[in-house]
Amino acid sequence: MSEAEQIHLSEVISHGEPNIVLDAMGGDNAPDEVILGGLMAAPSIKGDLILVGQQEVIEASLNRVGTGAPRPQNVKIFHASQVIEMGEKPLDAYRKKKDSSMLVGCRLVKEGKAKAFVSAGSTGAASATSLLTWRQVQGIHRPAIGSQLPNMHGGFLLLDSGASPDVDPEHLVEFAIMGRAYAEAVMGRKNPKVHLVNIGEEEGKGNAFAKQAYKLLQQHEWFAGNIEGKDMFNSSCDVVVCEAFVGNTILKTAEGVAEMFAKMIRSGVPTNKLLQTMYWPLKKVMKPIRKHMDYAEVGGSPLLGLNGTCIIAHGRSNSKAIMNAVLMADKAIRSELVDHIREAVHRDLPQNFEEPQNG
Repeated sequence: MSEAEQIHLSEVISHGEPNIVLDAMGGDNAPDEVILGGLMAAPSIKGDLILVGQQEVIEASLNRVGTGAPRPQNVKIFHASQVIEMGEKPLDAYRKKKDSSMLVGCRLVKEGKAKAFVSAGSTGAASATSLLTWRQVQGIHRPAIGSQLPNMHGGFLLLDSGASPDVDPEHLVEFAIMGRAYAEAVMGRKNPKVHLVNIGEEEGKGNAFAKQAYKLLQQHEWFAGNIEGKDMFNSSCDVVVCEAFVGNTILKTAEGVAEMFAKMIRSGVPTNKLLQTMYWPLKKVMKPIRKHMDYAEVGGSPLLGLNGTCIIAHGRSNSKAIMNAVLMADKAIRSELVDHIREAVHRDLPQNFEEPQNG
């Protein structure tokens, strides 16, 4: 693509509007499922939906998945010649692929042409690219991925579920503050409480890391103590914090258990049509349960703590998941999530923390 064509594409994007960038090349099912999900979400967002990636690939996909319907007027294309593959090392990809769909998308946010970036590509690459492009909110040392999980009381936010595996106990206070800001602004929780993942409820449980994190969190009135893994899904909780190694393990275990139960239930239904009628009442019971357990209903997970909104979708996302990830980004924009996090950090973060080095 020529420089003139690239400038033309840039000019069709409204500067300063609540536009959302969608990485059309990211994910196991890209580009078709990603673009279809974007088309499904576009009529519900206020600004433009900017599809970033190889223009010829995006155009061909639009022709395949558009099903003859008129393209929403707020869907735009911005060309990026390179693609970051799932197996690439995040920092290498950031340094070597300067025209990747991820880096170009994050630049559009930094330049004010968009307010949020959504990708189902490599979680590590999306995290590293957005971090290095936007930098942290002042006072935040480590970003955190927040994942909304279902429970018996309306769900909760688990963080960190994958962004920062090597952290200090002090960073869990940052995660708690960001998680509370998200729970208030996006989930609609009033004065959300924070729990710490541990092997027991009592104070003094856990390893040295957990004990120190408990001591630091205990200084805040919103801290509700330790919580065990089983209780997250049965008790009422708003925000649950832990380091990314633990959080990602919890997330993947929950996904695996949900899939296992779904398969067990399906395998238990007889193939005989007459006998299947006995299970019709069960279908009515299972429908809302299946909806709560379906990752596509949430769509994606926000990467919190940066000077921009990044929603990371599951690598195997289908069109429904992508649609909901875009709508999550739109909700984060409308609720001014980044500003809420800045205000929360300024209000709650202990002043003896060193400021992050952004240079």
